[in-house]
Amino acid sequence: MRSPIVMPDVGAAASLSLWFVELGEQVYAGDRVVEILVDAATFDVSAPVTGKLIEKRFKPGDPVQAGLVLGFVEEETV
Repeated sequence: MRSPIVMPDVGAAASLSLWFVELGEQVYAGDRVVEILVDAATFDVSAPVTGKLIEKRFKPGDPVQAGLVLGFVEEETV
């Protein structure tokens, strides 16, 4: 099952700073996967589930806003 990585509401203009994970890499729920830049400060967006990063919808420098889907993690099934 695909789970979205959703941009939280930070109350200001933001841009995607960098991806910590490459496509196809394993992530665990709560791992940081994306860094967001807001007014010269950064914060991390975490993986929603354990699985593999299968899609990135934005690249570093792209503006992002609350509610946007930044990418997807394919959830591991046991």
